[in-house]
Amino acid sequence: MSALTEIQAFLPCATPNRWIENALENQSLMLIDHANCEKKAASTALSLINRYTENFDLLNKMSRLAREEMRHFEQVIALMKRRKISYEHVSASRYAAGLRDLARRDDPGKLVDVLIIGAFIEARSCERFAMLAPHLDAELEKFYLSLLKSEARHYQDYLKLAKTVAGEQSIDDRVELIAQREGQLIESPDKQFRFHSGPIA
Repeated sequence: MSALTEIQAFLPCATPNRWIENALENQSLMLIDHANCEKKAASTALSLINRYTENFDLLNKMSRLAREEMRHFEQVIALMKRRKISYEHVSASRYAAGLRDLARRDDPGKLVDVLIIGAFIEARSCERFAMLAPHLDAELEKFYLSLLKSEARHYQDYLKLAKTVAGEQSIDDRVELIAQREGQLIESPDKQFRFHSGPIA
């Protein structure tokens, strides 16, 4: 099974075609919010490093992930500069906050849930890069396809860490719960286009 096929099986639904249309109609905004997503992903990894200093596997994987996400951020803003797209402030989508609302309040359950949520965010990003790429200009298509391998690995790293932290306790019920919410957020109409938004109403 390829990494992308595995991710498509993991996600509760495919990205709606209408969202692809929204993205193609808003490519400048797509890149701005993509840059924000890379920056937030690095920030999340650093936050986990600061909070869970005793977990060496987590420290190593999150350190690598943070470096890669910041490299992607640099690549996105370089693309934006070439295309004369200003890096303006845009509000966050409801997606990540909507998932994090499900996280338990106390560890180790909280960390398990945060890691599962990280896996969903990375998996959805990977799926959307793959779906968007064929519709984009050559430069953007090449860039988005180049991101698939690292995003797929990030998804796998988050999920493996969640299983390790949970120990002998299965994470299947938490994955199912978070998947249900993720599917709702992806399929239900949204008010504003973002990289992880639902289709615009």
